[in-house]
Amino acid sequence: MLVVLPPSETKAAGGRGAPLDLDALSFPALTATRAALVDDVVALADDVPAARAALGVSERQDDEIERNAALQTSRTAPALRRYTGVLYDALDAGSLTTGARRRIAVCSALFGLIMGTDPIPAYRLSADSALPGRGGLRTVWRPVLGPVLADLDEHVVDLRSGGYMALAPAPGATTLDVVSEADDGSRSTVSHANKSFKGRAARLLASTRRRPKDTGGVLAVLADAGLRVEQADETSLLLVVPR
Repeated sequence: MLVVLPPSETKAAGGRGAPLDLDALSFPALTATRAALVDDVVALADDVPAARAALGVSERQDDEIERNAALQTSRTAPALRRYTGVLYDALDAGSLTTGARRRIAVCSALFGLIMGTDPIPAYRLSADSALPGRGGLRTVWRPVLGPVLADLDEHVVDLRSGGYMALAPAPGATTLDVVSEADDGSRSTVSHANKSFKGRAARLLASTRRRPKDTGGVLAVLADAGLRVEQADETSLLLVVPR
């Protein structure tokens, strides 16, 4: 089983690893696209106003553009340590075993699919960014990322947000939506705490010794851990939490 997470806009600074080596990243079929995007993002950083517009950042976030300018020379860190925020706080990757960390991948706007242990620098690029001359990243990634996701030889639990799912589908993957339930039984989609619940689910799935091969198996792992989970259809699960 492979758990696929979205990245986060916030990223930890620094790192102890050598500068970015695209050949060291997992899924080498994506290397050429990664190289082209890295070159584009570094070049874009020379034009700060254009970079702000493409990345959707303000003047107060010019440090993000500076990070992009240094993409090829700055220090790297494992992806699961690089990404921060609510989902990654709940995942608490630092306390996972090495084996558990190797069951987690991240779908990145800059690197496509990477394993959580792959070394990457800090950067700024989101699924909805539009690079000059390229337009939306969906058109960049779908032709190359789609086949990689389709060829994975293990069951995928796709916890990506909608923008990153749109980069390319993961055929047959189990998805998980979070809904809250009131005392009267009415339900609504969870927005604020959605990432926290998905981080917790990712931790449970990465840590289990089981090897689920379908959505029913994923449901069993989560339910046995005390979560209230329902199967919505053949590949979709609902995590139900109190309102």
